[in-house]
Amino acid sequence: MERVGFRLKVRKELMDEYARKHSEVWPEMLDALRSTGWSNYSIFLDRNDGTLFGYFETADLEAALAGMGKTEVNERWQKDMARFFVDLDGVNADKGFIKLEQVFFLQ
Repeated sequence: MERVGFRLKVRKELMDEYARKHSEVWPEMLDALRSTGWSNYSIFLDRNDGTLFGYFETADLEAALAGMGKTEVNERWQKDMARFFVDLDGVNADKGFIKLEQVFFLQ
């Protein structure tokens, strides 16, 4: 399994709404993530500056991203989420996140 860490920046004035949206993720979005190979997915938000850190595991990152890219629910979700992020210049968050390099892992 590949462990993927990524970061984005959430607009400070929208952090509460962003967190609320993620406490109410659409069931069909959760199903799509699972069926396209995303697991152990977590999102962490620094409410001081809006830094978001995400983590998930997948057997194949490119396949997981491509699979989600083919779903209608992901298209709706990305459109709904676009306003929350800083510096994406019209790119969806699932394509514009900054993938982080793993430098340590304790098993």
